[in-house]
Amino acid sequence: MTKSQYPFPPDEFDVRGPEGAPVGVHREPRSGWSSVWPFLLVAVVFAGLGVGIISFLSDGGDTPTDNPPVASEQSASAEGSGEGEGSEGEGSGEEPTDGSGDEGDEGEGAEGDESEEPSEEPSDEAAEMPGDPAAADLSARVVVWNDISGAEAAGQAGATADLVTGAGFADVGALDAPAAPVTLAGVYDETTVLFADGRADTATAVAEAVGAAPANVQLSDDLTNSPTDAVWVIIKEPVG
Repeated sequence: MTKSQYPFPPDEFDVRGPEGAPVGVHREPRSGWSSVWPFLLVAVVFAGLGVGIISFLSDGGDTPTDNPPVASEQSASAEGSGEGEGSEGEGSGEEPTDGSGDEGDEGEGAEGDESEEPSEEPSDEAAEMPGDPAAADLSARVVVWNDISGAEAAGQAGATADLVTGAGFADVGALDAPAAPVTLAGVYDETTVLFADGRADTATAVAEAVGAAPANVQLSDDLTNSPTDAVWVIIKEPVG
């Protein structure tokens, strides 16, 4: 049907609208950006997913189990070289030079003997007095026996007795060793202090007064059985 044959008169719908006006009743014209951005968004998302998948696959391929064999081989080679060196050292140690081993054994034996000597024979300085001089019984009977030979013997018993008296003892006697109730003459080589059982404190005070060594302060059964005497001093060297 042509326009000339259109039976109806023209109305407002037949009038052409201005340029850029909405087309149709319910739609308005769309810009170029609004029709393009969904495609760009999809492209960016898929590109990111592709990059992530490729990175994941590449990282998963390089597992740390690729290197341990090399490390184990190196450790095995190091152990082998260490064992070789150790065997060489042992071999060299099994072949001592002539006489060196014997000399070393003899030297060690000599040193061991020398180190044992002090323990077998303790010195006087290492010994200790048997009692406490502060607890001495100053009323106990003390007898000084003179066992010095020759001209030096004169007056030594009295001089030693004076030393004991000066330490605070009140009952002190001085006699020659041959007059002792038991054999004392020629028995001891150094000035010796003998004491009865329970008189260790008193004997220690007497020994300090006359200068007797701690090793020469000894318990005596003869004095333990004595009804009167508590301590004896057998002098072998002049005092003073």
